[in-house]
Amino acid sequence: MSSAILELKAASLRLGRVWALRDVSLALQAGERLALVGSNGSGKTTLLRLMHGLLAPTEGVRVAAPALRQAMLFQQPFMLRCSTSFNVALGLWLAGMPWRSARARALVALDRVELAGLAQRCATALSGGQKQRVALARAWALNPDLLLLDEPTASLDPHAKREVEALIAEFSRCCEPVTAQAVTLAFASHNLGQVKRLATRVAYLEGGRLLVDLPVQDFFNDALLGAVCPAAQAFVRGEAI
Repeated sequence: MSSAILELKAASLRLGRVWALRDVSLALQAGERLALVGSNGSGKTTLLRLMHGLLAPTEGVRVAAPALRQAMLFQQPFMLRCSTSFNVALGLWLAGMPWRSARARALVALDRVELAGLAQRCATALSGGQKQRVALARAWALNPDLLLLDEPTASLDPHAKREVEALIAEFSRCCEPVTAQAVTLAFASHNLGQVKRLATRVAYLEGGRLLVDLPVQDFFNDALLGAVCPAAQAFVRGEAI
């Protein structure tokens, strides 16, 4: 394997009779922030699940660095009908941390996302933005090397979007201890402004195929993108059907 923390080599995934992904190859380096863009049904969520290991490639291979710590946030975070702190601590306990330590770490994580005051509130009673911040706390508490996010702000109001995006940006630029490598990000988004703000690299998918993989400044260079992939250019311009 190269110096990448995660690599897909000619990975294809078949779901029933449908090839959801075809011949996808990419390598993710530590500290990168990769945005996955494309229309609905292009394969973004499936690719994130394949990267995370929730799905295994039908063909090709997925190779992860030894002891790679990962966490994934979904568009609609699932919350147990119990306290917010319990929702965060449970994942730590399941990962092998003693319960007392897990509860203490959960409170630190909730404080990090400015929700310590809601630690005893039932998590299912929280607003959408608060639930997504709890999900971020749950992920951050695991101290991941790689954080995968599927449309993390798609269902939130503008204020909540700004709060969650700011936390994602903060997590991607620092971690514990502060001398360690920043958390690596891979996220799917329809918000091209968000992609510009968060990503260092952009991958464009269409019909389950990875057609473009460029540094963010090149992806949003209209002339360059048009020369590389007219379909991606049409997508960025809002002309794709």
